[in-house]
Amino acid sequence: MGQVMPLEGNNAVAEAMRQINPDVVAAYPITPSTEIVQTFAKFVSDGKVHTNFVAVESEHSAMSACTAAAAAGGRVMNATSANGLALMWEILYITASLRQPVVLTVVNRALSGNINIHCDHSDGMGARDSGWIQIYGENAQEGYDNCIQAIAIAEREDVRLPVMNCIDGFLVSHAYEMVEVEEDQAIQDWVGPYKPVRPLLDIENPYTMGPLDLWDYYFEHKRSQISAYPGALDAIAEESKRFGDAFGREYGLMECVELEDADVAVVALGSTAGMCKDVVADLRSKGVKAGLLKLRVFRPFPATQIAQALKNCKAVAVFDRAASFGAASGPLYSEVVAGLYSHGVQIPCVDVIYGLGGREIRPEQIAAIFSDLEGVKSSGQPKDPVSYVGVRE
Repeated sequence: MGQVMPLEGNNAVAEAMRQINPDVVAAYPITPSTEIVQTFAKFVSDGKVHTNFVAVESEHSAMSACTAAAAAGGRVMNATSANGLALMWEILYITASLRQPVVLTVVNRALSGNINIHCDHSDGMGARDSGWIQIYGENAQEGYDNCIQAIAIAEREDVRLPVMNCIDGFLVSHAYEMVEVEEDQAIQDWVGPYKPVRPLLDIENPYTMGPLDLWDYYFEHKRSQISAYPGALDAIAEESKRFGDAFGREYGLMECVELEDADVAVVALGSTAGMCKDVVADLRSKGVKAGLLKLRVFRPFPATQIAQALKNCKAVAVFDRAASFGAASGPLYSEVVAGLYSHGVQIPCVDVIYGLGGREIRPEQIAAIFSDLEGVKSSGQPKDPVSYVGVRE
């Protein structure tokens, strides 16, 4: 049996990393993810793990070292936020293209400029096309659980892709919650020993990795990489079930809250989903058929499952905690609407851009969005497909 203890989200992730005991962590700390690697570095110095902790001079170097260590045959983890993730940009694509199963906790934070250290999803959304699996957690417990599952997902031979374990900066990373931490041996048994695939340190079987790849083969290699992602969705669901069977907490690709008979629903990522649950419960007590789709997996994007979950709704609002400059809408909205349309589900949808730079969203604001959806349900057409909630216009 594990134990329940008060932990910040960052410390919960560090605990998961300690239990996994990776071979290499190469990191350069950045707010608000600093505590993860700071805490883990203490585990290293105290002899609680056997990890080779590499202190580098930048986030670009950190991901470079992580990718190289994974290619050499090691189990590798790291953590970063915002500008640090942006500085890794070049190597993120390389890690995924080389199919190296690195696990990176991203504590979501607004990207500069101007300089801001608080939560939004602009960092994760900016990296959405880099080839990494992206899993979003609502709270510290999910940050802990997702970190453990990320290792199992990434290292499966039918996946072999890097994974981002995303939690909201400060709202989750620095908030204390009661977290159920499993026994060390139980986690180690569940994760299992790492089995590298064609490690570069296998000098008896040398091969070339990352060569020059021009017009004659690059397209084929990208097409081959693309084929890995549909199967990764199945792997995420399977590992979630396996984790649930072992520890009693199963998440799947998404969480459907009161969607069976919902007329109006919202789609949300991260910590905001927790507040949406409370609002949905309150509205249900007043007779409003409200529902929530809490999306856990953003990459690979589960379009088929989303269309199935929302198909009976009359109006939907998609919550975007990131802007897509120059685009018609936020990134999550465009994905959801495209997924619905491609599966023949025609529902009037609105995009709600909120919370940029850490601006709070309140329950009454979410309730007002549901109220607006009642009007959309009646008219069948929103007055404005994109709204900005909580901004001083």
